[in-house]
Amino acid sequence: MKIRDAIESDLPAIVQIYNAAIPGRMATADLQPISVESRLAWYKEHSPNSLPIWVMESDQNIVGWLSFQLFYGRAAYQHTAEISLYVAPDRQRCKIGQKLLQSAITQSPKLRLKTLMAIIFAHNQPSLTLFQKFGFQQWGYLPQVAELDGVERDVMILGLRLSTQSR
Repeated sequence: MKIRDAIESDLPAIVQIYNAAIPGRMATADLQPISVESRLAWYKEHSPNSLPIWVMESDQNIVGWLSFQLFYGRAAYQHTAEISLYVAPDRQRCKIGQKLLQSAITQSPKLRLKTLMAIIFAHNQPSLTLFQKFGFQQWGYLPQVAELDGVERDVMILGLRLSTQSR
């Protein structure tokens, strides 16, 4: 398995993995599948040198992906990024999420990032456990801010302050 920068032709696989997460109502607030076309602008907002999208390949198949997104979009937050991480359903619990997240933490100083954040549904225990395993802590709690199929859901904001000693 290898992690590499995503290329535009990876978008169908990225979207397929993302859409597979929608019915479970655990990992995304989207309620309907998205299209490859709708993700093209999102893809173009990213750059391997600043806000990359990475894919993990196994036997030439994309089995997971991770993206960095600017937090709050204002200049003072330029060293803070939100991470999104998705793994193909048939490859969950195979350490793909762990490898992607570890790589994000390791590579963040090269991307001039000092803080990483994740916004996770409070009922998504597998994701919370994964991020907490890597030192992310609860920085915020937003009660009942999302409604999924008539059920109000809480959202947790997790954060990790990266060591500045390695710079």
